[in-house]
Amino acid sequence: MIVLMAKKQQIVAATWGVRSCFQSLLALLVALLFIAAVYLTQNIGQSVLVVHDTITSTTNPGDQCNMFSGKWVFDNESYPLYKEQHCTFMSDQSACEKFGRKDLSYQFWRWQPHQCDLPRFNATALLEKLRNKRLVFVGDSLNRGQWVSMVCLVDSSIPPSLKSMHHNGSLITFKALEYNASIEFYWAPLLVESNSDDPVNHRVPDRIVRVQAIEKHARHWTDADILVFNSYLWWRRSQMKVLWGSFDSSDGIHKNVTMPRVYEMALRTWSDWLEVNINPNKTQMFFMSMSPTHQSSEEWGGAANGNCYSETEAITTDGYWGRDSNPKFIEIVESVSGDLRKRGVNVTMINITQLSEYRKEGHPSIYRKQWEALTEEEISNPSSYADCIHWCLPGVPDAWNELLYAYIFQQ
Repeated sequence: MIVLMAKKQQIVAATWGVRSCFQSLLALLVALLFIAAVYLTQNIGQSVLVVHDTITSTTNPGDQCNMFSGKWVFDNESYPLYKEQHCTFMSDQSACEKFGRKDLSYQFWRWQPHQCDLPRFNATALLEKLRNKRLVFVGDSLNRGQWVSMVCLVDSSIPPSLKSMHHNGSLITFKALEYNASIEFYWAPLLVESNSDDPVNHRVPDRIVRVQAIEKHARHWTDADILVFNSYLWWRRSQMKVLWGSFDSSDGIHKNVTMPRVYEMALRTWSDWLEVNINPNKTQMFFMSMSPTHQSSEEWGGAANGNCYSETEAITTDGYWGRDSNPKFIEIVESVSGDLRKRGVNVTMINITQLSEYRKEGHPSIYRKQWEALTEEEISNPSSYADCIHWCLPGVPDAWNELLYAYIFQQ
């Protein structure tokens, strides 16, 4: 009896040992799989995973980081990411140094999220990611500025004989020939059709929009692999005239629709088109939130009747928000994108508004090409013609592209 009990205990002990060993091996396997997953999702040289508006640290997997919440850090060692004069296709609208700006400190600021680091922009890695693909920016002149920034960010990595620039109406195409990769910009300031669609002659006294018509534009980016949209600046008015019908016909119906209702109507047309025509398994889609202006220095405690002219320092007040940035428009983009996501199409909004609000000194001001001759009155009062809407390059739009870069690689 005693012998039988001893044997039984040995068997139980042996079984327990095998089970314990199996559980240990299983735990080790899970740990190895976790480590492998983290390693494979790392961006080049970086230990971060980007998820929606947060970054999860791989060194502390439980920590979440909102990459849109942070501060600007002066960094004249690793910034700017390129030199203005070395960018082959720099725009005269953004070339502030070329047009006389002496204070160049605006070039040396790096966006630093509070609890994580953005991945370092790697031009070669991006071009490889874009091999045989199209990256298309669609929108207004601010989106065009971001496109110029992206071209400048990759420009120095491509030999002169292996890159080209081609203009075709509203579409401008930069091509990296070795990679068969294109980085394009399409002019559609209101996304849907309007009487401001001419890429050169688009300043009209009475803006009219066809909120239900987008095909004229959208057919140019149906097969894009990455789409980056923006649209806000041209909607900044209390109402807009809407046309139901054709610009070529006198039978159309015109009606003034208040803002932001008309903006939402246009975005609904945009989202419906994406749902029907875009393959969400092929195309990554992003929407850049509004780019702020700095046209009233009183908002940040400056002089009355001033603007961004002569500004050389960033705003340091945490959470500063200017009056021209209407949060209702962000809410509409989020709502429309949310409804689209429920239908299986994902458009990620990249929130550039808050981080750009701080950079009142980052605009061209008077240091850009003037497309029309200045009057004597304007010359005597430089702030009267200062551009406090667009941005100098290198500068703020480079940070927008660093955020875009992080999203492109995480997806």
